Amino acid sequence: MFKRIDHIEIVTADEERAVRFYTEVLGFSVRSRATVPGGLKLAYLDLGGTTVELMTWTETRPAPRPESEHLGYRMMALEVADMQHALQELKAKGVECTWGPIVRPTYARAEIRDPDGNSIELRQWMQR
Repeated sequence: MFKRIDHIEIVTADEERAVRFYTEVLGFSVRSRATVPGGLKLAYLDLGGTTVELMTWTETRPAPRPESEHLGYRMMALEVADMQHALQELKAKGVECTWGPIVRPTYARAEIRDPDGNSIELRQWMQR
């Protein structure tokens, strides 16, 4: 019945800033862009078969900001091949680790934030 997760939606305050972060820092590519009547701009970004849909409200309502824990989706996680290398590359691009890394027998885990403050987990699986 179900095949896969098609996409994840992220509401952003600044479309171009978010697109730059996800493409230049995290390595996503822009698949397409669209504008929906009512002031909604969409940017579809791909990474390894996963799509993130960036949503930017430009006219009818302000973009919400994640200010505290809430019910619902909490974050997305990106798998990395080498945690230390990923963190070094991110730091060189001005992105600091906000938590971790912690290393366990089967994984390493750390977190960063996108320009709107959304948490992104980085996960390296040790045994696959």
